[in-house]
Amino acid sequence: MDGAYKVKLDAEQLGAAVHAVFECGVASFVELKEGWANSAYSIELEDGRKVVLKARPPANTKFMRYEVDLMRTEVAAMRGLFADKRLPIPRIYDYDTSMELLPVEYFIMEHMEGTPYNQVKNELSEEVRNAIDRRLGELNRFINEQKGEAFGSYAGATHSHWREAFAEMISGVLEDGKDAGVSLSISYEELEREIELRLPALDEVSEARLLHWDLWDGNVFVKDGQVTGIIDFERAMWGDPLMEHYFSHFNRSDAFCEGYGLIPNEPEQLARRKLYDLYLDLILYIECAYRKYDNEDHVKWAHENLVESLKRFRLP
Repeated sequence: MDGAYKVKLDAEQLGAAVHAVFECGVASFVELKEGWANSAYSIELEDGRKVVLKARPPANTKFMRYEVDLMRTEVAAMRGLFADKRLPIPRIYDYDTSMELLPVEYFIMEHMEGTPYNQVKNELSEEVRNAIDRRLGELNRFINEQKGEAFGSYAGATHSHWREAFAEMISGVLEDGKDAGVSLSISYEELEREIELRLPALDEVSEARLLHWDLWDGNVFVKDGQVTGIIDFERAMWGDPLMEHYFSHFNRSDAFCEGYGLIPNEPEQLARRKLYDLYLDLILYIECAYRKYDNEDHVKWAHENLVESLKRFRLP
């Protein structure tokens, strides 16, 4: 989707970036428009190899607070997990922050075979979907096996307690909403009070685990009924595995839970999920004011989704 964040790169720029790494020219390229913030290009080299170049928005872009170091986070998380051969994660060939070849920060990674799961999911049989979801549960659990020393962002975790880290995260999103003049269906002050009342539910989380947090169907590649790739680790953090996307109100899947080995139905777990769902739904709407999406239908959907989310959150 097009928006204010995305930078456009031409053939000369892409050729320079690729040649610096592979000493090879570009045979062809195509912009990958499925992403929501970064620009991405699928590039075929003259020697037949395929790679993907992902470019961050310009440095003068007004970001939400949690978005400041997303690309550095993504590269660090993918490099940290690449050695785990159980996970289909692309290799990072190069990460450049110099602004010498391109006017923005970027990295070049391995091309993953397959198609984004969200593009083919409805065409697959229930049996195949369940097999993919079950495998995703296993893979997500492998990611969550990684333990951290503190809670918070992947590259800057500093909190001893998950409650403190999450409180800072959701407060930052609300401040972003205020800064952008985004109106909610209830006042910010009232919502902040209700969030504060529910934060003690997070005290149950005592161990920081690595979260992908953005493992929705668009960030999963599939081919012939198999998961062939997992991408977009830019929102990786150290926190509660129950915050993962497939446990959300968007993607609850019995097969995923079976593969993961967790069915979150306990009252304490559901209380935590209420906070995590609200956090995501707030981002989905407030980010529209920053990214200036050209798709009005998406903005309308994000608003309606948040209205319903706030209703669910306020239920006993």
